[in-house]
Amino acid sequence: MIHQEFIEAVEDSPVIAAVKDMEGLRRCFDSESKVVFILFGDVCNIADIVEKVKNHGRIAMVHMDLITGLSSKEIVVDFIKKYTKADGIISTKQTLIKRAKELGLYTVFRFFVIDSMAYENISKQLAAVRSDFVEVLPGVAPKVIKRIAKSISVPVIAGGLIAEKEDVMAMLTNGATSISTTNQKLWFI
Repeated sequence: MIHQEFIEAVEDSPVIAAVKDMEGLRRCFDSESKVVFILFGDVCNIADIVEKVKNHGRIAMVHMDLITGLSSKEIVVDFIKKYTKADGIISTKQTLIKRAKELGLYTVFRFFVIDSMAYENISKQLAAVRSDFVEVLPGVAPKVIKRIAKSISVPVIAGGLIAEKEDVMAMLTNGATSISTTNQKLWFI
């Protein structure tokens, strides 16, 4: 089941600030984005980064695959839950998404759709984990986003290579619930 606060935050502010460094983190707090995808950090500073996000009243989503020092073992989700105030996780790994769901965290299952095999695997993998959202990369293929959004029952986030306001609008028009981007100018459209 989708966590209502999370879905409402994404619907209210469909451009998600994806931050890859401290400068981006500071800048995202000036945006309207209610959700922050944390794409940087390490085991020593992730709690501090999450705390900054939470202190600004935002939903903090930690991209588990990009945090230095974390492994792909399920226990890292327990670490994030116990030692940070993160609301949820992003990952390409089924085991991490499953564990996060067990712990009551929000989940974004990230997929790289590079060919038809990757596309066909989305439904199969999603059935096994039942994440709150699916993030599809690259997010600049409107026809692919449309097909995915129609074929699954989970809201779709389009991410990666989104560079213009027109890209944002095209993704939203074609079924994406929101977009995630590190492109700071798009946080303010």
